[in-house]
Amino acid sequence: MISYPVSFVALPIGNREDITRRALTVLEEADCVCCEDTRNTGRLLAHYGIRKPLLSLHEHNERERSVEIAVRAEAGEKFAVVTDAGMPGVSDPGYRLIRALQERGVNYTVLPGPCALVTALVGSGLPSDSFFFGGFLPVKKGKRRSMLEGAVQASHTSIFYESPFRIAATLSELAEIGPETPTCVARELTKLHECYHRGSASELSAAFSTQKHKGEMVLLIGGTNALAKGGGVCYTAEHDTGSSA
Repeated sequence: MISYPVSFVALPIGNREDITRRALTVLEEADCVCCEDTRNTGRLLAHYGIRKPLLSLHEHNERERSVEIAVRAEAGEKFAVVTDAGMPGVSDPGYRLIRALQERGVNYTVLPGPCALVTALVGSGLPSDSFFFGGFLPVKKGKRRSMLEGAVQASHTSIFYESPFRIAATLSELAEIGPETPTCVARELTKLHECYHRGSASELSAAFSTQKHKGEMVLLIGGTNALAKGGGVCYTAEHDTGSSA
């Protein structure tokens, strides 16, 4: 039974089998599912035989829609909030809704589940006792370079999301700043062609400059004072992880 008016539900980042039983229960019992893209969420729900009214909640309407959801939840409706993949509110819509619920005193809960940054951190082999997550790297060159310089000099592992269209340029810039910096690019996590590219910044820059890579990517940078040393090996795991989202 749903005991909260609003539940934030983490969805698989690739492999559909990574959804939890509790998540499925909440989705089945919700009156409405708030989602980033109704088409993507509709397909996932259909895969599990769940039919629910869908309400869009994305970066362009989150401010206004959050108030609407909070008011409806206050009146007794039960909502499940999801994004296309991973944890709502982590570089995805959700934060403004949380604030709207807090302001109106509406109870909510967050279900634990898949998150790309944590999965990538553990698989990278870089120090995980202390880390910084910077979301998506800035598009503007000055801000991006400042972030990368800070990551190279840090005493922890820095984690960023990056577009496959910008990853080669980003690695090239990182190699200019700290060519020997331990680096990892985690790609297609939990999917059929899951891959961890590990090595120094210069090694990965050379590899990505000669071959284009597709898929969602997480960039991990081991700071100068971090404990782990980067290796010069690109380990590729290509195994069947089941159907992807």
